[in-house]
Amino acid sequence: MSDAVNARQLQKERTRGALMGAALELSREQGFAQTSLRQVAKRAGVVPAAFYRHFESMDELGLALVERCFGTLRTMIRDASRDPEVFLQIIDAAAEILVDAVKQNKADFAFVARERVGGTEVVRDAIRHELDLFVSELAVVLARLPNIENWSADDVQMVSRLFVRNMVANAEEVVEMPEGRPDLEERIREGARRQMRLIVLGFEDWRS
Repeated sequence: MSDAVNARQLQKERTRGALMGAALELSREQGFAQTSLRQVAKRAGVVPAAFYRHFESMDELGLALVERCFGTLRTMIRDASRDPEVFLQIIDAAAEILVDAVKQNKADFAFVARERVGGTEVVRDAIRHELDLFVSELAVVLARLPNIENWSADDVQMVSRLFVRNMVANAEEVVEMPEGRPDLEERIREGARRQMRLIVLGFEDWRS
């Protein structure tokens, strides 16, 4: 009985993954807003009725894709912030984490990059909400840095938002980067480092 339950659960996860993968492919080809439930089911190799065992609607599928993308990045940032050696080199670490996360989950980040400005209202709102959460979580990490510990909460949020906007711009560059171009990858990493260092230069002289 246990093996049968495990097999059903595994099949359920595979079908859910196939639906999400199909949605990513179709949204790349024609945009998520123009993609129908039937198209997703057909591309995933299941009947439309099977779709509803995993998602109530296309909007819910879009929300799941957004959540997966930001969940990956948030987990990597949280793990890195627990490492004292990484914390001491936070700018270099942030550039490495960002590029590696986008490279490993390029289809997910490409989806967010496209839908952030051109997607359905539900998906756009979800992306905006996830970015706001990311700003708040990053602010907690940044508040431990030298010269910031006495800043007001609003100012820490402000600089966190600057970092997140920088990360979004660089993530979109990685998404557009052709495969097999380590020179471009290193250029993006170095650009991200320099941009973050420029932000940090203002820390010492800023007064809340």
